[in-house]
Amino acid sequence: MNLSHYSNYQDIKTNFKWEIPEAYNIATEALSRWAEHRGRVAIFYEDAAGYRETWTFWQLERLTNRLANLLRELGIEAGDRVGIVLPQVPETAAAHLAIYKLGAIAVPMSMLYGSESYTYILTDCAAKAVIVDSAYAGKLRAVRAKLPSLEHLIVRGEAQAGEVALGPALTRMPVHFETVPTKSSDPALLLYTSGTTGHPKGALHAHRILEGYLLTVQLFFNIDFDASTLFWTPSDWAWVGGLLDILLPALALGRPVLAYNGRFQVDTAYELMSRYGVTHVFLAPTALKMLAQVSRPKETYDLDIRVIASGGESVADEVLRWTERELGAVCNEFYGLTEVNHLAGSCARLWPIRPGSMGKPYPGREVELLDDEGRSVPPGTIGQIAVRPGDPTMMLEYWKKPEATADRQRWGWVLTGDLAYRDEEGYIFFKGRNDDMISSGGYRIGPAEVEEVLLRHPAVAEAAVVGSPDPVRGQIVKAFITLAEDYSGGEALVTELQQLVREQLAAYKYPREVTFVDHLPTTTTGKLNRRQLRLLEEEAKGGSQG
Repeated sequence: MNLSHYSNYQDIKTNFKWEIPEAYNIATEALSRWAEHRGRVAIFYEDAAGYRETWTFWQLERLTNRLANLLRELGIEAGDRVGIVLPQVPETAAAHLAIYKLGAIAVPMSMLYGSESYTYILTDCAAKAVIVDSAYAGKLRAVRAKLPSLEHLIVRGEAQAGEVALGPALTRMPVHFETVPTKSSDPALLLYTSGTTGHPKGALHAHRILEGYLLTVQLFFNIDFDASTLFWTPSDWAWVGGLLDILLPALALGRPVLAYNGRFQVDTAYELMSRYGVTHVFLAPTALKMLAQVSRPKETYDLDIRVIASGGESVADEVLRWTERELGAVCNEFYGLTEVNHLAGSCARLWPIRPGSMGKPYPGREVELLDDEGRSVPPGTIGQIAVRPGDPTMMLEYWKKPEATADRQRWGWVLTGDLAYRDEEGYIFFKGRNDDMISSGGYRIGPAEVEEVLLRHPAVAEAAVVGSPDPVRGQIVKAFITLAEDYSGGEALVTELQQLVREQLAAYKYPREVTFVDHLPTTTTGKLNRRQLRLLEEEAKGGSQG
């Protein structure tokens, strides 16, 4: 879709129309149509040890086809679910694209997950195979006996008996593969996202999701790309921010992506962006704040950053000013959910950025702010953000959960659970959640699953988890604990509880603060009152998270 002829917000909002073909496959759009250009670079790869590779679209297509043939040989068919637990490596891109070529469904999972998260997700979606890096395969080996549907563990690196060693297996596979015909409405991607109650739910998306993201990715990256354009994000490709805000759209635009297999560190990030000439970056606000702690970076590094996109939480005004002053780059913010994304945002080329605002509703979306009766609220009044159904970024359903899917919709709208107000010019200002979801460092964390794990420790009688204000991460996970009889609190117990959550759920979900209390507040109906604890935290720390 060509956006260069639009001149302002009203122009594109009024005249844009979705034109998504019935026959559509993500792999065709993001890879195969570029593969004939043998010299066109798709991925620049580097790892923490300094090893580097350059992959063209032609080479990536051949790797993808080999992997698709391997999966087919292992019995993977259209509609089957295949898990992916890989870092930013070329095989991750190939795994996604191979799964889409087969008409199967990719289930990306974070390398930070613990054993329980893997067990729940793989059981819930009945995954038939998982492609995993050897560095993380131990967690899956430990729970494989609990996963009767899991037929194949495909390991990148050293494999054990009963597993498929990815590298050797690929060498004997053909380099040609005929993509299974798919419709734009056929399922392709299953993304698990936390909620305020119970375990994460799987948001099932169709092939059309790529077309929905292509529009808004172009907008929050200011539309214009040229031969020097190079995309990068430190965000895990298992997440929406890494996979759908950068990797797949960049490839679909025929532009290269930098893949870095290593931990995010400020000096390393600057060195990478300097060495490769990165021009377009997606950064969660926490990562952007960390980069902003470096004074005058362009005096040390040879940077060509033109546009930074950021989402997940608000970017502070001073960070926006720093981005423009010190990097000479525009920072466009945007807002959305895993279930339906890019609802609102900025595009400095077509409409001015307003500090403190998350932008205006993007074209192709009908976004409204509603009161408790489903009525639109006037400017200056806080309401719940809602969007009309039918957006191509909107999930097909929560996997096998029709009631939860239906709960998202009311009054003819899809409800986000987020609160905001708009000004007279239509800019939207985020005010917080109307529930207990925690937003920490770009991650959305549901308190219930953390509480459930904490309650497994014999010392814990009751647990309440809330988001507590934090200047870097926005919020941190904080746990309030009442102790079982004959137990006492202390640093040793805090460490045990933190480690328990790390091992069973995920490294980013552990409570960074733990407070032992005599009792927890409840509502008049006897339910845990997390809101009261959250408000006390905000008052104590002088912050406001809504």
